[in-house]
Amino acid sequence: MDFHPKDLPIFKTYDLKDEKEVSNAIEDMVNLGFDNRKEGFKVLMPKETKLAKRIGYSVTTGVNYELRKKNKIRDIKYWTYHHDPDHFAIILISRKTLEELGF
Repeated sequence: MDFHPKDLPIFKTYDLKDEKEVSNAIEDMVNLGFDNRKEGFKVLMPKETKLAKRIGYSVTTGVNYELRKKNKIRDIKYWTYHHDPDHFAIILISRKTLEELGF
């Protein structure tokens, strides 16, 4: 990997504090779409490891499931990284967009 995920263009950032907020974020991302967008989405999660793992797993599997349910392209890349001292982050972006951006 020749770049850091934070360098990717972001359309919208979701700051999720707990698992209850995950479904709304997933629904919004899927409705906004990945395939016709030149940016990705960022999900911020608390630095508490156990909670972040649950939120991260729910986001990645939830986005994939909802895209499949709506019969949309599911070719999504994602990265998880330490965003700042208080947050982990996940970047989700279409593989096609990633290639168009030259990454």
